[in-house]
Amino acid sequence: MKKKVKKLIKNYIIMTIFCFTYAVGIGLFLDPNNLAPGGVSGISIMLNRLTGLEVGTWIIILNIPILLLGLWKFGFKLIVSTMYCTFLSSAILNMLARYDAITQDKLLAAITGASLVALSIGMIFKAGATTGGIDIIIKVIKTKYPHMKTGGIFFCTDATIVALSGILFRDIETALYAAIAVVTCSMVMDVVLYGRDGAKMIYIISDKWETVTQRLLLELDIGVTHIEGYGAFSGREKKVIMCVMRKQLAPRIEEVVKEEDPEAFMIVTDATEIFGEGYKSYFSEKL
Repeated sequence: MKKKVKKLIKNYIIMTIFCFTYAVGIGLFLDPNNLAPGGVSGISIMLNRLTGLEVGTWIIILNIPILLLGLWKFGFKLIVSTMYCTFLSSAILNMLARYDAITQDKLLAAITGASLVALSIGMIFKAGATTGGIDIIIKVIKTKYPHMKTGGIFFCTDATIVALSGILFRDIETALYAAIAVVTCSMVMDVVLYGRDGAKMIYIISDKWETVTQRLLLELDIGVTHIEGYGAFSGREKKVIMCVMRKQLAPRIEEVVKEEDPEAFMIVTDATEIFGEGYKSYFSEKL
């Protein structure tokens, strides 16, 4: 029971901190530079320019039907924390409206603001909540299509909203800066949620497979798998070495193979997501 209470307190501390950084990203970088970064916040910025009603207030209004959707799909527990994040970040955003932008450089504002927003959304996701809006809709999509990456879904929805902002404000240049914010947000969010677990996968076909394997195991301490192969032209059985490693180790493996068997056949490819020992757990929650 104490562990649950401690975890709950820890999560709410995380939510509070990143609600603030979320509001700073929008209120002091994106909004004052007329950058509609997508999502409910982007729609709210556009509605603010049309009606004069504060951006934070519009975020709350637009979130009401979305929160009801979340209540139906995810239950009371998620929605309580999401309501907390939505109302807190909106309140902070309204308070920040009285201050000027930290920078007038639209490129700097787009990159910095989007990075703060992406970091905040990712950390709030990890704490078991969302900032409301598109976050909840994306969480609904993820329950049906768990293989889809969160940042990629955000990119599609945000790109649509950015295009609309360019049409509405008749300012293509500002819309392009907003597009930079969307791309930045997508990239940073995937790093926050999934980590930089991009790796290399290498297939090695060598007559000296035993020596190569031993060096890989002993010198580089990476996992190696042997696959039974068969040369169609030569008619001989072959041992295929398959190994996955962090990108920084790939050049060292290539050196080992070159030293042991310059005639070896080697295929190097990117592995974008790795599950298992030394990487991330397949059984952990997919956000």
